[in-house]
Formats: sequence, C-alpha cells, structure tokens
Amino acid sequence: MIRKIFYAGIATAALMIGAAHATETIVWWDFLSGGDGIRMKAMLDEFNKEHEGKVHIDATTFDWGVPFYSKVQTSAAVGQGPDVMTYHESRMPLGVSTGTLSPLSPDELAASDIKASDFGPANWKAAQGPDGKQYAVPLDIHSIILYYNKDLLKKAGLLGDDGKPKGLDGAANWDAALAKLTANGVSGLSVPADNASGWRIFYTLLNQQGGDFLKDGKFLDGANLDKATAALTEMNKWVKNGWAPAKTEYPASIALFTSGKAAMHINGVWEVPTMVDLAKNGKLFDWGAIQIPVIFDHPATWADSHSFAIPDRKGNPVSPEKRKLVLDAVHWFNVHSLEWAGGGHIPAYLPVQESAAFKALKPNSDYVSLAKTAVFDPVSTLAGVASPVYDAAGNYVVPAMSGEIAPADAAKQTRDDLQGQTK
Repeated sequence: MIRKIFYAGIATAALMIGAAHATETIVWWDFLSGGDGIRMKAMLDEFNKEHEGKVHIDATTFDWGVPFYSKVQTSAAVGQGPDVMTYHESRMPLGVSTGTLSPLSPDELAASDIKASDFGPANWKAAQGPDGKQYAVPLDIHSIILYYNKDLLKKAGLLGDDGKPKGLDGAANWDAALAKLTANGVSGLSVPADNASGWRIFYTLLNQQGGDFLKDGKFLDGANLDKATAALTEMNKWVKNGWAPAKTEYPASIALFTSGKAAMHINGVWEVPTMVDLAKNGKLFDWGAIQIPVIFDHPATWADSHSFAIPDRKGNPVSPEKRKLVLDAVHWFNVHSLEWAGGGHIPAYLPVQESAAFKALKPNSDYVSLAKTAVFDPVSTLAGVASPVYDAAGNYVVPAMSGEIAPADAAKQTRDDLQGQTK
C-alpha cells in the first residue's frame, strides 16, 4: 500500500513537472499570401525552432481584405479567435470602432521591450486609436514606389552616374520625361488600373500638394477639392498623351515593364521580389526602384503598415500571461524584420531600418527615404484597405485617369459619395 502511494506520488510530481515545462501555444491569424506568405512562414518556422519546448506559434492564413476583417470582428464578438493577428494600420479605425482590438498598455509594451522611440512617429501613431491608446505594433512600412529600366533611362539622358533617375522632379520635368521615354513602341510608364493602385497614386499626389482628403469630418472640403482635381488631371495626362496605356489590368501592367515595353512602372514595394527573381534568373534588364518623385510641391507617398494586434475577445480575453508571450513574440519578429524586408518592405523597427545590413539591401535602401515622408490613410472607418474609399477610387479616380470622367467631376463625385456615407 505504501509502495503504491509512493509511486503515485512520483507520478503526480512528474506530471506537475511536465506541466510546468509544457510548451505554450500562441494562436496566430494572418492574411499574408504570395511572397509575403512564404516569407512569413519561414520566419514562423524559425521562431518555433528557436523556441522549441517553450513557445509554439500555431498559425493560420485567411483571405486578405474584407473576409479577414469580418472574420476577426465576428469571432472577437463571441469570445473566439486568435491570441494575435496581423492587421493593417489603415484599418485601425474600423477595429477600434467595432471593439475588435484590445488596447496595449504602456507597461505591458515596456515589459516586452517595445518602445515608441524604436519606430517612426507617423508609423507608431497610425497604430493608435482616436483615444490615443496603442492598439497595435507596426512590422513594416509598405508603399508605392517607382520602378525603372536603367537602360531606357540612360538612353534618354535621364539616368545619373549613381544609377538613379534624374530630372524627374516637378510636373513639367516629369511630363517631359514621360514624353521622351515614350518612343519606338515603348510607353514611358505603366500603371495598374485597379482601385487600390488608383487610390495610392491619387493620395500621394494630393498629399504632395499639402491636401487633406479628410479634415474635421469633411471629405475634400474647400481648397482640397481643387488639389484633388489637380492630382486627377495629372494622372489623366499620362493616359491622354499616350505616355501610359489605359485600363491596364494589374498583371499586364507589370508585364509591360518586365518585358521592356514600359520604361517605368508605379506599383507597391511588394513587387520587388518579382523583379529580384526575374533578374536572378537572367530574365530582366538592369533595373532599380526609388521613392515616387516630387511631382508637385514636396515629398509625400501613400503608405500603410502590416502590424500585430491582440483581439478583444468578449467574455474570453487573452490572459495577461498569454499577452506577455504574444508581445515578446511580436518584438522577436521586429528584431528579425530584415528577413521580412526581403519582400520589398521597409522595416518599421528603426534599429533594423538603420542597420548596416538593411543599408546593404537593394533596392530597399534606395527608397527608404519614403519612410520619413510617408502619409498614412485618413483616420476613418470608411478608409483603409478594401474600404469604401477604395471603392470610390475604383468608381471615380480610375475612370478619371482613363478619361471616362472629367477630373473635376470625379473629385466632386468622390467627395459626395463618401460624405453621404457619414450620415
């Protein structure tokens, strides 16, 4: 009998020791597909290997855009969902307004060595709510950039000795360059004619004039309407003058550039791996990428950020212990974000962004300047990825670029459409 009790005691102690050393699991949701998905999976594998026996991230990828945000919102409302998730900073206003996101306290951020001073001010602020609380931690800055064919620019006298374009700043110079590069069956520029691309270019040009898309609850109010018209007029000029093909679908716009049929191309940093892979396989010319030129008054480029957030699971909150594990993991991903930068992104974490290793990463370090002049989407539940603002861009901005709607009319219709949705 004593022996049985003795062995039972040993078994119980062994179970307790085993429980004390059990691997903690972090349930993770993201919307990362394509090259981003492959890159993040590799980082997740690296994290899990490094933390084997201690912490394991159990990751699931869902469809990008509306499906993801709807799933997160409905699951949090009934106390379900992940411990951590990726979230676009541009969708913070929606997440906060629906009670989907849990605020991150200064103390718990500090406990995981996450500091505001390690991030650009605009990037950090874009992860806050209207209440000034922090709801996410940025991972990157992703923006549109200008891809260029060095050979074609050199022939046109538009390439400097440093291998970067010259003479593109200012609307007159930009237009002259497009005209000069459009020759012998080659277009000066290719641009995707989808709503997201249209919005990103338009918002860039609006902000280069110091315009406000949304101010004091009003869309394109006062002089901002004129600035919006000027931005749309410039975009329309590219198509009207034959410098850029009209109504080009996203894949076709890339193909025009990679086949040498367009000297320059405006697209997101996320297409950098496409160019890198083609070049590596000897299927691309000598190319480069820079920040969007200053076509109007001062530097400004549309930007967004992939960030990490903790859901506010109603009735089943993420425990303080699990939140600490999550934020420690988030910090790990920022410290290792040079790997993420391989997808074309700019690391949000300044110690990596300012490191010698990132400065050696091309072409990323050639457009890192945009991080200091990045303009994030308007703070509104109507704005951000897959939002009514993007829909309005598809309905009015893109048709204005192709000449189907007059720029002034498109600006007014954008204003009226979105203002009508605030009532």
